[in-house]
Amino acid sequence: MAFNDIRMDSQWLPFTPNRSFAKDPRIFVAADGMHFTTHDGRQVIDGISSLWCVGAGHNRKPINEAIKKQLDTLDYGTAFSASNDKAFRAADMIAGMAPGDLNKVLFCNSGSEAADTSMKVALAYHRARGEGHRNIFIGRERGYHGVGFGGMSVGGIPANRKVYGTSLLPRVDHLRFIHDPVNHAYIHNQEPVWSEDPLLELENRILPLHDASNIAAVIVEPVAGSAGWYIPPQGYLKRLREICDKHGILLIFDEVITGFGRMGTNFASDYYGVVPDMLNFAKCVTNGVIPLGGVICRQHIYDTMMGAHSNAPEHAVEFFHGYTYSGHPVACAAAIATLDLFQEENLFARAGQMGKVLGDAMHSALKGLPNVVSIRSLGCAAVVELSPIAGLPGKRAFDVFMHCFHRGVLVRNAGENLVFAPPYIVEKSHIDTMVNVLADAISAQ
Repeated sequence: MAFNDIRMDSQWLPFTPNRSFAKDPRIFVAADGMHFTTHDGRQVIDGISSLWCVGAGHNRKPINEAIKKQLDTLDYGTAFSASNDKAFRAADMIAGMAPGDLNKVLFCNSGSEAADTSMKVALAYHRARGEGHRNIFIGRERGYHGVGFGGMSVGGIPANRKVYGTSLLPRVDHLRFIHDPVNHAYIHNQEPVWSEDPLLELENRILPLHDASNIAAVIVEPVAGSAGWYIPPQGYLKRLREICDKHGILLIFDEVITGFGRMGTNFASDYYGVVPDMLNFAKCVTNGVIPLGGVICRQHIYDTMMGAHSNAPEHAVEFFHGYTYSGHPVACAAAIATLDLFQEENLFARAGQMGKVLGDAMHSALKGLPNVVSIRSLGCAAVVELSPIAGLPGKRAFDVFMHCFHRGVLVRNAGENLVFAPPYIVEKSHIDTMVNVLADAISAQ
């Protein structure tokens, strides 16, 4: 099938240079295992789990069959004042995988909705406990929390924020970024050790500036995924937990990318040994097959919200929030089958093992190549960062992305970064091909 046989006039592609795409389309028509099939019949290795989503690989029959069975049983049912059996079962499985007493699941449809949901929970929780003045949020520079107005406000990627001006939330501040390009340009399967405390600014500037009693929550990605897989300093997340506890501030981990196996564990929370007050998830929970996201809340948040309405009539709604497709039965059936498959094939442990192979290959093949300034690898993801072309930010990485695609490898370009985050079923032969193609593309620039 030639791309000129596909009418492309109507779709406006997201986060895509549409003018460039129209000249050189990249259209997938099938997928299986580690590979896509393109419109012109080529095989392309999915080096990014299709944007961090497809942990178990493409076209997994147990997931497909669960979806088909669910469609023949209950295709859809409202989530308001009713629910469905698959939503309860999926919530129970997800809560059972979460650390600590993170055990109440609010379903939504995406990571963006999860970010906004967790922020709304934070405001409602503090109001329920008599501290409604806590309405300031703290994000982090270069953080990504989706494209809702709440998530963009606490997010810290300039390009995602700059055109929205005063529509962003006004009472937001941002922690400093977590990467030291001088002392920790090359990181492999370890946490960088900083000589300074990057959270001193939180204690010495941000909290005094706003008064800690006014802050509702801090929201961070345990590993900064969308910005380019930036790894936090050793002890950073534990110290952040301690500071939040000291001042009565909720801690939200956005694990849309790091959740469900990417770190070789259930969640990055498990990897780092830190239990947040809320944990946002999406992507791998259904293997990317059907949209599903959610927020896992600690028990005390739910209890406080219910307790605030103990004197209200039982028919009164305690939290005015939700989505038409919250806990969609087909999406939840996909999640149940996906989580079962992860467990049956021990894919989280395999992700940890193959991540080390990927990191070894990236550092061995790419360090010292022209324009390479950083390589970072941890869990089942690795990134190489390139120096920018003067006056053309992101152009070098985009050219490398295009070079790799035309040679059968899908890599993710994010700013000056090129990211590999393959499905957990990846084999060493796939990794060798991916890294060699990437090395050739970088050398050709």
